[in-house]
Amino acid sequence: MKPIAVDSCPCGSGLAYATCCGRWHRGESAPDAEALMRSRYVAYVRGLEDYLLATWHASTRPACLDPAGSGAAQPTWLGLSVKKHRVESEDRAEVEFIARYRIGGGRAMRLHERSRFVREGRRWFYLDGIADPVQ
Repeated sequence: MKPIAVDSCPCGSGLAYATCCGRWHRGESAPDAEALMRSRYVAYVRGLEDYLLATWHASTRPACLDPAGSGAAQPTWLGLSVKKHRVESEDRAEVEFIARYRIGGGRAMRLHERSRFVREGRRWFYLDGIADPVQ
């Protein structure tokens, strides 16, 4: 049986966070859309709002992730499963994934999304996504 890294990356790669998504969070450019998507999931897990906003394309980026006073309960992220990484061109790609989460003591839910990414210069950015209905 393969030992689990002490600080395994929440993206599900089986690698240590520092050598997986931690690299992208420290400023290295993610090599492709799937790596960026995984690192964004981990940023949600770790509450790295600055990273999420910095990797969101300027044309679709919100002003903030949680408007002051919203009072919405934050999800606890339970796991990520990447279903498909489709390269459309050198600078465009789509990643389909399922992220499991729970809010409060409620039942686990799933976010099934097809996310679109664009590359500008040497950096990939999240553009937008189409979420399938809750399953």
